[in-house]
Amino acid sequence: MSGVSSAPSAAVLEAVLERITYANEETGYTIARVAADRSGADLLTVVGPLLGAQPGESLRLTGRWTSHPKYGKQFEVHSYTTILPATIQGIQRYLGSGLIKGIGPKMAERMVGHFGTDILEVIEESPARLIEVPGLGPKRTKMIAKAWEEQKSIKEVMVFLQGVGVSTSLAVRIFKQYGDSSISVVKNEPYRLASDVWGIGFKTADTIARSVGIPHDSPERIKAGLQYTLSEAADNGHCFLPDPNLVADAAKILDVPHELIAPCLTELVADEGVVREDVPVGGSPAQPADEPPPTVPAVYLVPFHRAERSLASGLLDLLGTTEDRMPEFAGVDWERALAWLRGRTGADLAPEQEEAVRLALTSKVAVLTGGPGCGKSFTVRSIVELAKAKRAKITLVAPTGRAAKRLSELTGHEAATVHRLLELRPGGDPTYDRDNPLDVDLLVVDESSMLDLILANKLVKAVPRGAHVLLVGDVDQLPSVGAGEVLRDLLASPAIPRVRLTRIFRQAEQSGIVVNAHRINSGSSPHLTGYPDFYYFACEPEEDPAEATAALTVDIVARRIPRKFRFNARRDIQVLAPMHRGPAGAGNLNILLQQSLTPSREGQPERRYGGRVFRVGDKVTQLRNNYDKGAAGVFNGTVGVVTDLSAEDHKLTVLTDEDESVDYAFDELDELAHAYAVTIHRSQGSEYPVVVIPITTSSWMMLQRNLLYTAVTRAKQLVVLVGSRRALAVAVRTVGAGRRHTALDHRLNR
Repeated sequence: MSGVSSAPSAAVLEAVLERITYANEETGYTIARVAADRSGADLLTVVGPLLGAQPGESLRLTGRWTSHPKYGKQFEVHSYTTILPATIQGIQRYLGSGLIKGIGPKMAERMVGHFGTDILEVIEESPARLIEVPGLGPKRTKMIAKAWEEQKSIKEVMVFLQGVGVSTSLAVRIFKQYGDSSISVVKNEPYRLASDVWGIGFKTADTIARSVGIPHDSPERIKAGLQYTLSEAADNGHCFLPDPNLVADAAKILDVPHELIAPCLTELVADEGVVREDVPVGGSPAQPADEPPPTVPAVYLVPFHRAERSLASGLLDLLGTTEDRMPEFAGVDWERALAWLRGRTGADLAPEQEEAVRLALTSKVAVLTGGPGCGKSFTVRSIVELAKAKRAKITLVAPTGRAAKRLSELTGHEAATVHRLLELRPGGDPTYDRDNPLDVDLLVVDESSMLDLILANKLVKAVPRGAHVLLVGDVDQLPSVGAGEVLRDLLASPAIPRVRLTRIFRQAEQSGIVVNAHRINSGSSPHLTGYPDFYYFACEPEEDPAEATAALTVDIVARRIPRKFRFNARRDIQVLAPMHRGPAGAGNLNILLQQSLTPSREGQPERRYGGRVFRVGDKVTQLRNNYDKGAAGVFNGTVGVVTDLSAEDHKLTVLTDEDESVDYAFDELDELAHAYAVTIHRSQGSEYPVVVIPITTSSWMMLQRNLLYTAVTRAKQLVVLVGSRRALAVAVRTVGAGRRHTALDHRLNR
């Protein structure tokens, strides 16, 4: 094939996509090599938006020829469409590229060998004839015909979406959501995309709306923008925004005058698209008890308003009931009980721990908090032992699979994740709720600083009246990834009984991890030498300190730690970065660590999706809750390892840290990211044998005390800090961002 120039500034190039050398899934920018003649001997470089195109496809590229000072002549793509190949070689590569489910390279060779250049016509018009190909049965024949039809429909959507400024990679998701109605929805209701299609936010929907002619100042756009502003606030942890903040933030995002927003907000409240309620704020200690605290007009997205009210009333109902599923502890002889416990565990409880044990077994709701080395785990184990002795029905849960495993090991009692316990069904509705409560006498929730408002509400709804709930967590860690700061709000409310453990035990005082975690939490610099479990590697060259830190981090993970301590680089070591972006951010570190630990090998299968390449052996993490996957859903933050990758079956298999094998179709790979390095926020609730923390001044905005404290407390056996002393000092010195906008503590005080 050859390119035909239509004008010096605009050209059309027809070529076969041979390989993608780089792709940025956020911007769509791609660098690829294409063959523009039938021999495929001379490859050309093309650059531009090519997300969604697969190696082996024939493309008609529109753009212009340019010359790069370093890489020479290349074709700058403005847009592209796919065209069917015409040669035997092209057809075979096209079919074997993994584009059509059910056809791999070997099957493509057989099909082309049998039908020659007519094979595409056979698939299109007479798919039943495919059974003539050796090894193709009726089942796979039907699968191929169905996949071919779906590809045709998707291509139509792709062509339309390209015309309204949407990357090809999003077309597959839009098509999966709306099918044949895709083009109609995009044309007539573009803002629906932001709420219906995962991965499409308001900004993308807004770009589409502009392209299909929706005015910049239309009420429809402003209402969608208000909901988007609240959604962004929820992503930043807020349950609501004060009315003035919402209007100001929305005006910036929408670039419209403030006066247009207030009427649209009033309409949105009337339409029940959002809820507006006056909620208490602050309140001075000097304020008279009979004087109501000041209020702020708060605007909530509906689910967060319902959840906050429901959680508060649920907790108060549990506290206030006279029913008791563990009445034996109301009149127990505590001296005798604690002596029996001492015989079981071989250790005395400190006074604070004794208080926590009594509280958990006599109060319907209680909170146990404290830092590392203060005995939270031993206290929980003691509570479980005493409850077991009275034959209580005990349930232990944690927000993540790793935390649940650890809780089970510590107590000798089976533990589950909150999602598994509630048996969330497709759509996220739990099997267990207020109408169908759990059969439990004592519910212990570990790592409860991770509980966001929505999940905490679902959990409390499922607790039967009279049961005891103990929430255990470190309130000084980062708050939950989701909206709310439930643990902090519970501790802020006098209505909720609590114990805070403060004494560091002697054995823990020998640990650099424990000592330095407490030093960081108190605003003191950590001791960087003198401990066998805490190391610091300075990296402060004059040029590119972040890049040098990234390179040193990879060397430490891939070579130094495994060589010195015999830890497995993939299984045991976790890199925790303050940010995703930047040379020493989790995104770039994943690329470098994958190159070092799971490099490309001749003959080994791999699959590119957007800017990522997946290989067998890759450490990966789930990016969103998917209630349709696995036995009972796969949830945001679940970590696993890629164990199989099949181009023919269009799927990749992950063994999760909950020992479940989960299949992902190739068009679902946007749900996965590499997890050799993760952000500190994503590490919450998990514990790792070894934690490596790159810390540079390029992460300036994220250098905060509770972030560093959370990272250090994720390690069980070894912490290695890498990077800048100045950045470390800033992180220790900087108190985290202010409180989130929540009203749970005030609702509990009512």
